[in-house]
Amino acid sequence: MALVSARNVEKTYEVGEVEVHAIQGADFTIDPASFVSFVGPSGSGKSTLLNMIGCLDHPSAGTLSVAGTDVSGLDRKAAAQFRGQHIGFIFQDFNLIPVLTVAENVEYPLLLVQNWPVAKRRQRVSEMLEAVDITAQADKYPHQLSGGQKQRVAVARALATNARLILADEPTANLDHQTAYRIINLMKRMRDEFETTFIFSTHDPKIMEAAEVIFTLEDGRVAREGGSNA
Repeated sequence: MALVSARNVEKTYEVGEVEVHAIQGADFTIDPASFVSFVGPSGSGKSTLLNMIGCLDHPSAGTLSVAGTDVSGLDRKAAAQFRGQHIGFIFQDFNLIPVLTVAENVEYPLLLVQNWPVAKRRQRVSEMLEAVDITAQADKYPHQLSGGQKQRVAVARALATNARLILADEPTANLDHQTAYRIINLMKRMRDEFETTFIFSTHDPKIMEAAEVIFTLEDGRVAREGGSNA
């Protein structure tokens, strides 16, 4: 069964007296354990689509199903609960909490969102830091890390809650060429190990090259589907 399924999804915003059709009649499915990119020029609807899949926004019309749940009409509380159980996020500016250590940043969603007991949290944090090869930096703060190390922490944090789906908005934008390749390979390894689906919104040709499925957006429409292994 598809992990994500969109049927005639539309998103319309009102800007003053003007209607902006950000997404128009999107139809697509994404399978479990996929490595997927939404690509297209700025303003094509990539981030809007990612936000709706992540339950940060609602479709104006159509049906959007994630992990077997129709998320189209979830209220704020239900959407937050659903995100905490099923979805992780990786951002281009890392979004680490500066006053927390690396280990505490990874632990944070386990405490805030899922309220795991202490022993279980610490065991999971240890496992995730080891998985992304950042154990030696566990007690450091974000300002003491390189960009690549920060993104490794972000990957560990996103996966810590056993999320089935990771949404990544331009995750390599602030990384140099070689570091970006290392992070992409890390995310693919995490996908293979944990069978987690990664969905990217990106302009980065390195991610497009790595993606197994590519959805190209033009003027809010999913124009075509392809990928390196398609």
